[in-house]
Amino acid sequence: MSKREHLSPSISCVIPAFNEARSLTDLVAHILTTLTHLSHRVELIVVDDGSRDDTATVMQTLCNQHPEVIYLKLSRNFGKEPALTAGIELAQGDVVVLMDGDGQHPVSLVPDMLAKWREGSDVVYAVRRTRNDQSGLQIQLTGWFYKLVNLGNRVKIPANAGDFRLMDRQVVEALKRLTERNRFMKGLYAWVGFNSTAIDYEPLPRSDGRSNFGLRGSLSLAITGILAFSIAPLRALTLTGFMLSLLALGYGAWVVGEYFITGIAVPGYATIVVGMMFFSGIQLLSIGILSEYVGRIYEEVKQRPNYLVSQRIGAGLGATEPPATLDPKDV
Repeated sequence: MSKREHLSPSISCVIPAFNEARSLTDLVAHILTTLTHLSHRVELIVVDDGSRDDTATVMQTLCNQHPEVIYLKLSRNFGKEPALTAGIELAQGDVVVLMDGDGQHPVSLVPDMLAKWREGSDVVYAVRRTRNDQSGLQIQLTGWFYKLVNLGNRVKIPANAGDFRLMDRQVVEALKRLTERNRFMKGLYAWVGFNSTAIDYEPLPRSDGRSNFGLRGSLSLAITGILAFSIAPLRALTLTGFMLSLLALGYGAWVVGEYFITGIAVPGYATIVVGMMFFSGIQLLSIGILSEYVGRIYEEVKQRPNYLVSQRIGAGLGATEPPATLDPKDV
């Protein structure tokens, strides 16, 4: 890993927000205080993912108070993954930090992330120590998800690593080249590769309200992740079909042997009914799994944009921001 001890990078911070109006004022001020201590060239991009509260009003005020803040309002609620994509594509910094808008990601960890970047890491991602804010069922399902999505997959997605991370400019440019519509950002971070370092952290309590991303949203995102980064369900169908074929052949051989050896005709009504119901269920399940893959292919070929922007306020770093430079005394 190449060292970057003497680089003074510009920093972009991207925050997707959905109905977080009551927490944004304090969060933005806290993040800007931290970032400006790390670099004199910073920008904070808040992506409003179709909020229905006073997020727009709050952000207009913050943009007037802080020239470093950019407010990007999407035309509707596209979801967190497209909102992150919008912020990543807009970010101008030499390094880009991704954080949630609920205040659970500790801003105090960003200096440690930047230190790891200076040591040569291209990606520094935060891993949760615990999941005390989630139910036992959600914790169990999360564990199963990571085992399934990594099963037989060359690209391993780190367990318990979310969107809270710092990325080098070359990683950001690599992510911008991935134009797929069914986006699972945690998988995309892993797919692009680069030198990565993990830092563990303890999530903070939410600044206000309750999470907008519950069990239903987690399950939907998990299905997207599995279908986007794993063919394990298709392989499971192949294996199931092979095993059922062997079972059917074995049962057929037993029936024929029973008849010729003992002369007893095996009653077949119950066997036929149960067999038909069982195999019909397997066929419908197989069709359903295949339909999920085909449906996502359909979404991809339509080539619709991942998001639409209805409003932008603030310039941030601007289009003419120079790259990170060496300190003159070290040249």
